[in-house]
Amino acid sequence: MQEQTDLTGKILIAMPAMADPRFSRSVVLICEHSEQGAMGLVLNRPLPELHFSALLAQLGIEGAAPAVVPVRFGGPVEPSRGFLLHAQTSATPAHDGRIAIAPGLAVTATRDVLEDLARGAGPAPAVLALGYCGWHGGQLEAEILDNGWLVGDASDSLIFGGADDAKWAVALQDQGIDPSMLSGAAGRA
Repeated sequence: MQEQTDLTGKILIAMPAMADPRFSRSVVLICEHSEQGAMGLVLNRPLPELHFSALLAQLGIEGAAPAVVPVRFGGPVEPSRGFLLHAQTSATPAHDGRIAIAPGLAVTATRDVLEDLARGAGPAPAVLALGYCGWHGGQLEAEILDNGWLVGDASDSLIFGGADDAKWAVALQDQGIDPSMLSGAAGRA
């Protein structure tokens, strides 16, 4: 039996043949991956109608200088649940709910990190994702084998910067792939 590769901290880039329209041209950061399954956040689906300051107000969180944090669709599972994807440095306030994804990168789903951001003391850069992507054990690996996803390396500039509508092409180019050369047909040798 072949040992499973841990994809935590990697990105998934939707291939042109991606059958699920919710993930067409998506870039997903894998936050956790094990034999039991995987959890990830979509990086390139903005929710422009939602503003971070309005979400803080809905939660009753007040601050003198609310941070400007982009709000994105993180995935179709639990769309009302928020995940703060953020840089992690030695100066980042500690939170019990923080999960390290890769060196310098973490995800937190606790209220205290939002309170820190509202006070201007939270981690930066940061992105708030509503919902997440989830796969049960073996499902993600099967989707990769079926040419649904290309696995690549993540970069801070891809995660936190750049235009959301360009991230799919940028993610492919970062892997040395010309997006115009991709085919929707899959095959195996």
